[in-house]
Amino acid sequence: MVAKDFFVDLEKPLVFQVGHLGEAYDEWVHQPIISREGPRFFENEFLEFLTRTVWWAIPAIWLPVVWWFVSAAVQMHVPPSDIAISMVGGIFVWTLLEYSLHRFLFHIKTTGYWGNTLHYLIHGCHHKHPMDGYRLVFPPAATAILLVPLWNLIKFITPPSVAPALFGGGLLGYVMYDCTHYYLHHGKPEKGISTQLKRFHMNHHFRVQDKGFGITSSFWDKVFGTLPPKSVEKKNR
Repeated sequence: MVAKDFFVDLEKPLVFQVGHLGEAYDEWVHQPIISREGPRFFENEFLEFLTRTVWWAIPAIWLPVVWWFVSAAVQMHVPPSDIAISMVGGIFVWTLLEYSLHRFLFHIKTTGYWGNTLHYLIHGCHHKHPMDGYRLVFPPAATAILLVPLWNLIKFITPPSVAPALFGGGLLGYVMYDCTHYYLHHGKPEKGISTQLKRFHMNHHFRVQDKGFGITSSFWDKVFGTLPPKSVEKKNR
């Protein structure tokens, strides 16, 4: 049963508290706390460890996997031009997946205990503590679990000569996404596209949290009409 006047104690592990917020969860999680100090999620040390990831672990772990899949395509004597096209296709597919997950899963509205709890673990924690440097990238263990069915799906729907490079390209797109995401929060771009992307993403966090779902680009926001209002962009210049 949801407590009517439940308050989250920020000094205690948060994950099993937030579910009790019920309908108040959405408002609470979108009131950010600006601090580089991340909250504690679990009392259990091992579970807590699994939720914390340094950004450089993403390229260190997954770029060799990308190389392995591209090498598999080379060993199958797939022409270099076809490998390149498949990889670009994989990156393009990733950008749509990036946008779709962020818009339709990460920003789903929840009110029940387990819905709130799962949402907080998946994405809510990032909006509540947007500067937590150890929870800006996806934990590799969770990524590995998701990659297995995705690889099987790609093998099922694409020719054998296309699947390895397409999957490698998609995984490369993911690495670019997670590294970009970390940089947008902790980097200090001075000009150019990186400055525009940072402004776009900070608008999503601090001004219009139901718009601007792209991370590596605003392309799909333009396609699907989820760009923030121009008045918001002007205020942030």
